[in-house]
Amino acid sequence: MTVSAMSLAAFNDADQDDAVRFLAQACEAPHWARRVAALRPFATVDELCEQAAAELAATDDADIRAGLAGHPRIGEPVGEGRSATEQSRVAAADDAARARLVEANRAYEERFGHVYLVFAHGRGAEELLAILEQRLGNDPDVEWRVARTELCRITEFRLAAMVEAES
Repeated sequence: MTVSAMSLAAFNDADQDDAVRFLAQACEAPHWARRVAALRPFATVDELCEQAAAELAATDDADIRAGLAGHPRIGEPVGEGRSATEQSRVAAADDAARARLVEANRAYEERFGHVYLVFAHGRGAEELLAILEQRLGNDPDVEWRVARTELCRITEFRLAAMVEAES
């Protein structure tokens, strides 16, 4: 099921596999998606988002890595979809700014072993580059916690948009 939006009632009534596929559009952490789908029904979108965040905070590192892997690098072409919308200000940046982001992404991945993840919605290339450069100085354990927090923030934002769009 690739449905970009549905009502909360439709999500609550969807079969388990369809609900998991729907959730995976917000975050590709498979165990997280199964746990959240199993918690249905939700009375409100806020309750869904709160439970989704709690489950993501409690999920194991392997599932978080799967969720991180579902995100394209900031500054590289992303095609269409949620990431393209979220990175639209980056896509509008000049070639030099995007090239600096690509290079900084490589340094980040070499240092931390996973994609640089940041809530990009409404932020431009220069701001995201500054955040990336600052985060390169983090201790790996600190940065892992930051990346988990950013994944949660993005997931909540996406879920609210996906469900509220037709509610």
